[in-house]
Amino acid sequence: MNDIPSILTSIKKLLGLEEDNIQFDPDITIHINTAFMVLNQLGLGPETGFFITDKTQVWAELVADRKDIEAVKSYVYLKVKMIFDPPTMSFVLDAMKRSIDEMESRLLYQIEYVAPVETTDPAGTTTTTTTTVTTTVTTTTKPVV
Repeated sequence: MNDIPSILTSIKKLLGLEEDNIQFDPDITIHINTAFMVLNQLGLGPETGFFITDKTQVWAELVADRKDIEAVKSYVYLKVKMIFDPPTMSFVLDAMKRSIDEMESRLLYQIEYVAPVETTDPAGTTTTTTTTVTTTVTTTTKPVV
């Protein structure tokens, strides 16, 4: 997936559609944006939300360079698949629903409990912030002079 940074193109590929087939682009775009709304409610992405309009938006705009939340791509695919082209067999449908539920739980955990955010200002001061559901812990380390 890393060689296809376009969100729309990569989801279309997973759905089995060719990139040049634009017939369903408006439908798929709506469903992708619906999945992004859910991800935003889980706390992932920009505070103001995230959406795509065409194939120019890329995954890095949503997840930046966080490698710990690559499951976002599979999550968005499964959410779109469930709306756009749901499976006809109930056991496949149930398996997809369980996968979606598991990814939501794991992404939520990853975002809230695991991934500290580290920033360094121009003076070399490093600030690490770890946020949980109820607590934000900030540790500031000044460079030794």
